[in-house]
Amino acid sequence: MRLLFKFNLIFLVVFVAGVLGAGKVSYDLLQANAKEEVLNHARLTMEKAVAVRSYTNDQIRPLLETQMKYTFLPQTVPAYSATEVLAMLSKNFPDYTYKEATLNPTNPRDRAVDWEADIVNRFRTQADKKEFVGERDAGTGRSLYIARPLRITNAACLACHSTVEAAPRTLIDKYGQANGFGWQMNEVIGAQVVSVPMAVPLARAEQVFKVFMASLIGIFVAIGIVLNLLLYLLVIRPVTRLSKLANRVSLGELDAPEFATHGHDEIGMLAQSFARMRHSLDHAIKMLET
Repeated sequence: MRLLFKFNLIFLVVFVAGVLGAGKVSYDLLQANAKEEVLNHARLTMEKAVAVRSYTNDQIRPLLETQMKYTFLPQTVPAYSATEVLAMLSKNFPDYTYKEATLNPTNPRDRAVDWEADIVNRFRTQADKKEFVGERDAGTGRSLYIARPLRITNAACLACHSTVEAAPRTLIDKYGQANGFGWQMNEVIGAQVVSVPMAVPLARAEQVFKVFMASLIGIFVAIGIVLNLLLYLLVIRPVTRLSKLANRVSLGELDAPEFATHGHDEIGMLAQSFARMRHSLDHAIKMLET
């Protein structure tokens, strides 16, 4: 097996191991970064909803208390305002959704579907849990969701949701008396759920991964070509010439030319050793002839 073939075989093994290792690490890192980017978008959307809820409760609701005596205005409800504002946002970003999923809502559009109800029930059974993050298959592809519990911590909420008799007449006139009652203090009645698509960040991560792997393979190939060239010029070619010269001398061709070398590396030292051996051989033969 020739030296150049052995070198390339070892280089190929190192190349494959390096590419597979770097590919695994970079792929996992890019996927993790893409998911972190999606999660940050989801949390930002969630904070927008929280901000709208606070603004509605602190600044809008007090201004409309008088009108609420004559007609129920859903715009004074923080959940309604947050849902409406983010619904407007979803017109431009239809894959971004926000919902205040509730098990027993006053407004039917807030009723939790199966997977949302599962999240709400998890919050109800795990009282110390402040947030759930997960993935699910949506109609447009894979989505990441973030959910936070909706817990009754303000006694003012029970004025509308404790019993039908205690609820404002304007609320009953608008939504009826079938839903949205029986809530209790400190009870988890629903969850804020934000869903963000993962397709774009993951596709971008895949594209970056492909470019990185192509660049890595290209660099390895270029290094392999340069190393092969250097190995041939600095090692293979002089060793081959020295081997042929040694073979001629071993067959009795004492008039074979000297191996010319000016290097001080291992090849040069080998050539100098061969030259001394040849001179010693010439001297020994001349002594035998005399």
